Amino acid sequence: MRLIQEKTVYQLTFMPILFPVNCYFVEEETGLTLIDAALAFGYKDIIKASEKIGKPITKILLTHVHGDHIGALDALKETLKNVPVYVSKRDSRLMSGDISLDADEGNLPIKGSVPKNLKTRADIFLNDGDMIGSLLAISAPGHTPGSMAYLDTRNNILIAGDAFQVRGGFAIAGQKKVLFPFPALATWNNIVSLESATKLRRLNPSILATGHGNMLINPQAAMDKIINDTEIKLKEKKYVT
Repeated sequence: MRLIQEKTVYQLTFMPILFPVNCYFVEEETGLTLIDAALAFGYKDIIKASEKIGKPITKILLTHVHGDHIGALDALKETLKNVPVYVSKRDSRLMSGDISLDADEGNLPIKGSVPKNLKTRADIFLNDGDMIGSLLAISAPGHTPGSMAYLDTRNNILIAGDAFQVRGGFAIAGQKKVLFPFPALATWNNIVSLESATKLRRLNPSILATGHGNMLINPQAAMDKIINDTEIKLKEKKYVT
């Protein structure tokens, strides 16, 4: 596991060369907020990283409920029994394997590694605009119907889950990169992903931290370009007008 710090945010990367999967610590005054739970084998490394930093894990926030973002969740909860788990109400349904759609969500299937045997359930449902310590919760559907992002309001670092990817080339969820196609293959709705990417850009993040790939410092120009490029691609495919 690789550990990199940018200001109040620590990126924990598993398999950084072959198939990088990230989760994050956000440092608060008295503890650490863990965002996502990476892969199942990584739970001991997550605990060890918190011990190295010297603060306890006090909250677990999920960007969305795919296997590479909740893999270590059950094992972590066995150790951190009193630590609450936060997720959007919409994605909480995926925790029990429910991939049904709401009436207003169209007919595109929910994709990706939705868990089948996850024991952990959410303690707190998140809504757009909620504050969790220093973090602003932002609804960012598209990759899944209930995807969330989190903005550290102290420094504008944005932890965006799979709303964007950096590994294999910068992209919005749903736009396939040949060198790392997996986030695109697991994306529910490309048009909604573009809308969420545009919403996240308006936050003017100082650093963009995603589920796959290195943290991107001063990402505004790159975000502008990829949003514009994606709009053009989707118009060509007649997905947007």
